[in-house]
Amino acid sequence: MAGHSKWSKVKRSKGALDVKRGMLFAKLSKEIMVAARLGGGNPSANHRLRAAIQSARAQSMPNDNIERAIKKGSGESGSAAVEEMVYEAYAPGGVALLIEAATDNKNRTAADLRSIFSKKHGSLGGPGSVAYLFHRKGQINIPLAAAPEDRVLEILLEAGAEELSSDEEHHIITTPPDQLYAVAEAIREAGLEPDSQKLIYIPENTVSVTDPDTAAQVLRLCDALEECDDVLHVHANFDISDEILASLQDN
Repeated sequence: MAGHSKWSKVKRSKGALDVKRGMLFAKLSKEIMVAARLGGGNPSANHRLRAAIQSARAQSMPNDNIERAIKKGSGESGSAAVEEMVYEAYAPGGVALLIEAATDNKNRTAADLRSIFSKKHGSLGGPGSVAYLFHRKGQINIPLAAAPEDRVLEILLEAGAEELSSDEEHHIITTPPDQLYAVAEAIREAGLEPDSQKLIYIPENTVSVTDPDTAAQVLRLCDALEECDDVLHVHANFDISDEILASLQDN
């Protein structure tokens, strides 16, 4: 997980992660559709939908796109229902993957994933094959510049969060999954605006990948999965050292 996060930042810094805006909006739309399908189209009564809308607006997604996604998810537009799927898989080096997807055609999505794994040296696993290696958590990111760490900690002590850490850009708050939205609302009521709030999977333990060739294969597989239209999030339990990441960046 830590390695995957670091690699994403390396790609951003070198300009290799030039995600097309249309692809980004498509994934955000599917998040909104799934939330609306599961909890209804009223953001006031649907915490997950409200969070998905906030994430979309943070990426400057037009309101028309947001409204269309809500209508599709809640069935108002008559479009095919979008379902939420979680796939379990393996990457080279014994790395475990959990892949969250949203699709209106399960057969198409499964075929696309099988093709990616076949080309990128991975394999799909059966239900329960790797899920036990991960814990479901809530994660909230607040820009470092928004407040000092002690101020954020003061807010969280009353809000029910589990952990606070920081990287180069954000305060990262971990919560129990059922407390994500309550903690995020407490943060907003205190005058801070999160960059993002989402449910994630955190690995119980990480797998150290020390061979550069294997590390490159793992990262290429994760990149290909993230570029799949139906994939929303890829969670992995690998850890790759800064030295190996730097060597891969230079290649």
